[in-house]
Amino acid sequence: MTRMPVVADRFYEGTKETLLSRLNDCFTKGLGPGRIPEGPSGSKRMIKAIISPHAGYMYSGMTAAHSYLSLYEDGWPDHIVILGPNHTGFGARAALCNDDWLTPLGIVQYDSELGSAILENSNIVEKDCIAHSSEHSIEVQLPFLQFIFGEGLSFVPISMMDYSFEVCESIGMTLADLSQDMDILVIASSDFTHFESASNAKKKDDQALEYLQYFDPKGFLEFVQKHRISICGSGPITSAMIYAIELGATQFRLLKYTNSGDVTGDDKSVVAYVSAEMI
Repeated sequence: MTRMPVVADRFYEGTKETLLSRLNDCFTKGLGPGRIPEGPSGSKRMIKAIISPHAGYMYSGMTAAHSYLSLYEDGWPDHIVILGPNHTGFGARAALCNDDWLTPLGIVQYDSELGSAILENSNIVEKDCIAHSSEHSIEVQLPFLQFIFGEGLSFVPISMMDYSFEVCESIGMTLADLSQDMDILVIASSDFTHFESASNAKKKDDQALEYLQYFDPKGFLEFVQKHRISICGSGPITSAMIYAIELGATQFRLLKYTNSGDVTGDDKSVVAYVSAEMI
């Protein structure tokens, strides 16, 4: 089966030509990193996980480009897992979809080797494509991966609805156990504070990010939940950090922080975006 794109022409351009142009602009213009991925990708493979936003490309694409340029320069991983929040409320609490995914840039295949291993080793993750049927948080990451790495991509998508620490820890540890035999990159798809002034968003997000900088995923999750901070992918971020810690990560690098007001000029009610990596 192939999952068809559900937010093409809404969150990003719906044709190959226009989408490639947009992605090029995300890397080269405005708030982007200022250059596109060129030449052979790197071979370091030091990045364990990245954080990337999932809003419309006109708002968050330039921020996301920072994570993806760094990933390109680090090197193409053998396996990729994208953890995304479930905004719709449909499906299982931790839902893995075993479909190939279509974007305007082509097919990204389901990684059956890793996906099957996750389902076999996890008592949390279930096979369920219903959770993904109308969800955008994972879909919007795929054109960036296709842009930097080209054809031949495969991945495992997991949509998370249960943000209890036990569930986040279980997912992170399952991926860490499997990484003993596989080279796995984890992408945590998340926007940060929603619909507050730019100054309030920055204050809250800085406090939350401090927990990540000190590699305290439980503290991060508890802080976000206690203070009801609207970081929609706090569960995926927590799982990604647990995974990175288990693999020996020692650096959390904030690559870019922006908000929608940087594009619209309205700083009274913004959505904030983070690009970051764990090495």
